[in-house]
Amino acid sequence: MHSLVLALNPSIDAEWRLERVRWEEKNEVQSQRRWAGGKGVNVARWLQHLGGKPELLLPLGGQTGAELAGYLHGEKIPAHIIRLCEPTRVNVIVTTDAGRQMRFNPFGPKLSRREWGEVLKSVERILKRMCAEQGRTRHSARAAISISWDGAYGVTRPAGLLILSGSLPRGVPVTAYAQLIRRAHRFGVKTLLDCDGPAFAAAIKARPFLVKPNEHELAQWWRKPLRSEAELVRAARALSEQTRGWVLVSRGPRRSLLVNRTEGVQCFATPPRVKPRNTVGAGDALLAAVASQVQLGASPRDWLTFGTSVGSSATRCLAGGLPR
Repeated sequence: MHSLVLALNPSIDAEWRLERVRWEEKNEVQSQRRWAGGKGVNVARWLQHLGGKPELLLPLGGQTGAELAGYLHGEKIPAHIIRLCEPTRVNVIVTTDAGRQMRFNPFGPKLSRREWGEVLKSVERILKRMCAEQGRTRHSARAAISISWDGAYGVTRPAGLLILSGSLPRGVPVTAYAQLIRRAHRFGVKTLLDCDGPAFAAAIKARPFLVKPNEHELAQWWRKPLRSEAELVRAARALSEQTRGWVLVSRGPRRSLLVNRTEGVQCFATPPRVKPRNTVGAGDALLAAVASQVQLGASPRDWLTFGTSVGSSATRCLAGGLPR
C-alpha cells in the first residue's frame, strides 16, 4: 500500500567536514557533499529502503529546487513537485573529525496563497486515489492474519498513510497540518505527524493517528521540564489523551516510549548500542520504520522495537545515506 509523505520545507543538505572548528580563524573544509534533505525526504528515503511504496509531495523552486529534484530522480523516489517562485533552501551541516556537528538551517522559501492552494489540491487528489486503491484491496485481496499487541488474533489489511514531517514554510498557516489531518480523516487515511512548536500544538487538535515528538519537543508541549521517566510518561499519556491516539517519544540512545491512553498501552524499547557516525535523520528513519510496521499490520510493540532498531542503524550511516 502506498504512503503519501509531505515535505513542505525540504532542503538540499550540504555537509562540510573539518578537522575541528577554530573560532575567529579560517576553517579549511576537508570535503563536502550535497544531497536531498529535510525530514520528509528522509522519511520517504528510509520507507522505500524498508520495502514501502512512498510518494513524496514537496514544493521546490529555483536552481536548488531543480538540483534537489535531480537527487530524488537519482534515488528513484517517486515525487510530485509543486513549483515555487522562491528558491529551495540549503541547510549546512558542519562535522568535525571528532564526530561533533553544528547545523545551520535557513527559513526557506515563502509560499504564496496560490502555491499553498496547489499543495492542498494535490494532497486531496492523491488521498482520493489512495482511498480508492484501499477499497479495491479490501474487496479483492485476502486479509492477512496477525497477532495484535495483546495477543488476540485479528484481521488486518494494508493501510494507506499520510506522513507529515518537518517544519512549516513561511506563508503557510500554522493550522496547515491540522487542515491536512482532517482531510485524511475524510478519506479514511491514517496520519503520522512529526513536527514541533505552534504547528504541533494546532495539529494535535485534529487527532492524528500517531505523533512522534522527541523528548525536547514533548517538554515544549508540556511546558515544563521532564526530569524523570515518570514525568516523561505523564506527559506522553496526557498528549495521548488529547489526540486519542498513539504517542511515540524518541530519545536518542535512551529507551523510547510508546503510549496509547485509549488502548491502555505503554511500553519502552531500548535501542541497540552503536557507535554513532552521524545523528542527522535518525528520528526520520525511526518514523519510517514505524510507518512500515503499521502498514504491515504488526503489533504496536513491534512498531517500537523495529523503529528503535532502524533509528540506531541510521546513526551508523552518512547523513542522507542508507545501509549497504
